[in-house]
Amino acid sequence: MIVYLNGEFLPLEQARVSPLDRGFLFGDGVYEVIPVYSGKPFRLIEHLERMERSMGRIGLANPHSIEQWSGLVEQMLVFTQHPDQCVYVQVTRGVAPRDHAFPSDAIPTVFMMSNPMRDLPVAWLENGAAAVSAVDDRWHNCDIKSTSLLGNVLARQKSAVAGAAETILFRDGVLTEASASNVLIVQDAVIVTPPKSNLALAGTTLEVVLELAARHGMPLEQRHATEAEVRGADEIWLTSATKEVLPVTLLDGRPVGTGKPGPVWKRMHAAFLAFRRQATGVGASA
Repeated sequence: MIVYLNGEFLPLEQARVSPLDRGFLFGDGVYEVIPVYSGKPFRLIEHLERMERSMGRIGLANPHSIEQWSGLVEQMLVFTQHPDQCVYVQVTRGVAPRDHAFPSDAIPTVFMMSNPMRDLPVAWLENGAAAVSAVDDRWHNCDIKSTSLLGNVLARQKSAVAGAAETILFRDGVLTEASASNVLIVQDAVIVTPPKSNLALAGTTLEVVLELAARHGMPLEQRHATEAEVRGADEIWLTSATKEVLPVTLLDGRPVGTGKPGPVWKRMHAAFLAFRRQATGVGASA
């Protein structure tokens, strides 16, 4: 496996990062995951702009321009010939003596790798996935795509132990997101998703879904949804770079709606796949 580290493409086993790197000591960094289909990055600029926003939120100077990042991603794809893959990019504040305060002269550590995209289980698309719920007790800056992911890790582990695909999170009785996904619900054919805030990540895949809803005349509301609304919804969806648009048909052991992927999801999923094919240059139109 070839990775990128601080200006050099090299075998993974040769890549070395100092134990004094603030990403290792403090989780002081940000990351991004960019899906690639048929060798073409999907929504590349939007992902890079989100990473730049995350860096700005933590006071970390972006070491590259959007154009330079795009070039590095394209070079990464030369070394990883999988048609469908996920490019992982991480930027930390760099190496410095351990001190909570920002160092004045540290050089950011830049790391990039890519892995084949894992196919979603066919059963999830045909029958829907299971999810569990938990209280969202993470920090209040969840709009930053930070490498400090312990809260998300613990939430995701709850669903892993339960044999479920995700953990849906509620804060003060209101839906925020899931451990590694955005969440939408459908009630009476209306799609509902939480408004943008510091309590959830602004999902790039979610933005595609919102665009497609507007394009195809699918009623949509961006507003807070209560836990009761979520549990009583006709449909629940998860969106992320790796899950795309995934239906949840079981929440905490109880069926969602009819217990099968709903008609609004089926329409959205078809629109998403058509849009993805068009965006990556392999035919079809939305």
